[in-house]
Order: sequence, then structure tokens, then C-alpha cells
Amino acid sequence: MSSEQELLTKWRSLPQEKQEEVLDFVEFLGLKNSANKVSLGERLQQIRTRIVASGKHLLDEDEIEKELASRRGGLQGREE
Repeated sequence: MSSEQELLTKWRSLPQEKQEEVLDFVEFLGLKNSANKVSLGERLQQIRTRIVASGKHLLDEDEIEKELASRRGGLQGREE
């Protein structure tokens, strides 16, 4: 079995979510290897567009602050 066939066989056995992760990783490798690298800003916009298209919730500023606080050891009062 060729490497391509083996990869495809293994990819098909993965759940849909994992298949998407593999595709994202392959895209990442392609971008990393590309002579015409996309700027960070363009790449971030592409990622945002994919997230919005997937229907996933984007965090607002308050939700981001709460997420950061929880990862840093707990929620603290917000000074305004």
C-alpha cells in the first residue's frame, strides 16, 4: 500500500471532527512550506472566517477576559 493510500485509509477511519483537524494540519504544513506565505493578519482572518462559517460561538470582550482570568487562576473583580 502506498503512503497516500495508507493515509487515506487511516483518515477515513477517523470521526468527522478529527478529519477536519487533519485537513487543518495539512493546510498549516502547506502554508508553512509555501514560498508565498500569507501574512499573520490574513491567516487570522481566514481562521475567523472558518470559525464563523462553522457556526461556533465567538467570544466577546467580556467573555475573553473571563476565559483568561479563569485560566490564570480564577475570576477577579473587573476594574472599570
